[in-house]
Amino acid sequence: MTSSPSTVAPTSAIDRFFKITERGSTIGAEIRGGLVTFAAMAYIIALNPLIIGTAQDGTGKFLGGSTDAPNLAMVAAVTALAAGVLSILMGVVANFPMALAAGLGLNAVVAFQVAALPDMTWADAMGIVVLEGLVILVLVLTGFRTAVFRAVPRTLKTAISVGIGLFITLIGLVNAGFVRKAPEGVALELGQFGSLQTWPVLVFVIGLTLAIVLTVRGVRGAMLISIAVATVIAVIVEAVAKLGSSAVNPKGWNLNVPALDGSPVAVPDFGLLGQFSLFGAVGKIGIVAVVLLVFSLLLADFFDTMGTMVAVGSEAKLLDADGNPPKSTQILIVDSVAAAVGGMASASSNTSYVESTTGVAAGARTGLAAVVTGVCFLLSTFLAPVVALIPNEAAAPALVIVGYLMMTQVLDIDWKSPDIAIPAFLTLAIMPFSYSITAGIGVGFIAHVIVKAATGKVRSVHPLMWVASAMFVVYFTLVPLQALLGI
Repeated sequence: MTSSPSTVAPTSAIDRFFKITERGSTIGAEIRGGLVTFAAMAYIIALNPLIIGTAQDGTGKFLGGSTDAPNLAMVAAVTALAAGVLSILMGVVANFPMALAAGLGLNAVVAFQVAALPDMTWADAMGIVVLEGLVILVLVLTGFRTAVFRAVPRTLKTAISVGIGLFITLIGLVNAGFVRKAPEGVALELGQFGSLQTWPVLVFVIGLTLAIVLTVRGVRGAMLISIAVATVIAVIVEAVAKLGSSAVNPKGWNLNVPALDGSPVAVPDFGLLGQFSLFGAVGKIGIVAVVLLVFSLLLADFFDTMGTMVAVGSEAKLLDADGNPPKSTQILIVDSVAAAVGGMASASSNTSYVESTTGVAAGARTGLAAVVTGVCFLLSTFLAPVVALIPNEAAAPALVIVGYLMMTQVLDIDWKSPDIAIPAFLTLAIMPFSYSITAGIGVGFIAHVIVKAATGKVRSVHPLMWVASAMFVVYFTLVPLQALLGI
């Protein structure tokens, strides 16, 4: 449902450009929302280098050309730079409160399934990422990507939004260590051996409790306050207990250690910019293998963004009667460009971040919030040590609160009609259980087509839903298909 336009006249050029008053927001709320989104996304500056920066390509080299040791600072610099530029672009071009950065999952595919192939170099792998971005941009410019998005039934879009809410709640709980992967066949467990026994988890619990109390009391900036307070507590805990990272201490911080090591300012090295070979991979693995790799990255990027823009638009009450956000084409164009830019920057494919919903929950309604997030990312190229003070445990409570807010939309699904409810249920269940937005959307699409065909309602299925479902069948069976083709 679209939010009611405000009758109050815009107060400034910024207000008019971003339609802040028209969307019922304020400049203060947009800045607050942008800061919350950045706090929820800042982990990628540390995590992306740990994934693509520590992996060796098919020639035994790390990203940057060294065979001796990874250069994580270089990878962090281009990660933050690409995220900053692209988030600002999303805000200015699409006026949508959604930020972008290197895609988790996509970066692992690039590192361990693409760059690691025999004789492949990092430049070849990033060339494949650029190709994927260019192909998906063509699909947007020809109208195909937008048409597929509009062909999805409103109920499935609602299920996607709810599923993402459950998904990011699980991400928050796992990132905080409140829920962990359990040993000996059990998928997940509470804390360690069913007990909450570490200082970082206590920081998360305090942050979540504060976020809940402030939210139910209607305090403005509830999530930003909870993140700030939890971060301060984390810094104090680390200064006293010296926990360090969970990589060396099982009871340590999940990723960022909340301690300042040395100078708060670091001069970034952007030497990885432009280090890609557009068609280098063709000579290494052949055209068929390149096409399959591009398809694999493309499909994940294609539908991840669809789910994210629905979730953000729904939380911000910016969707129209059919569940489409304003300027859908511009949003998809920027997202497509982001994939190519990520490859050109050697930061891996960049995509829209579902953590943007935290900023929306904090009040963001326009692209100004995305611009604020982007500026924070640009500043972080120089202030990486300061950004690293925000541990996952302090930012995770915002994800849990947003999960609750997005869950409220489940009432919009007709649960008494099996042909509607079953595809919706599978969509929202598979996302958290498979830890993949793309998998949830794919299973939901396929189930929708099968259910409609089984109930004699084939004509009610949009032709593009058949096409998308067929693409997902290929996507889900890609590994055996590659084996069959000897790739």
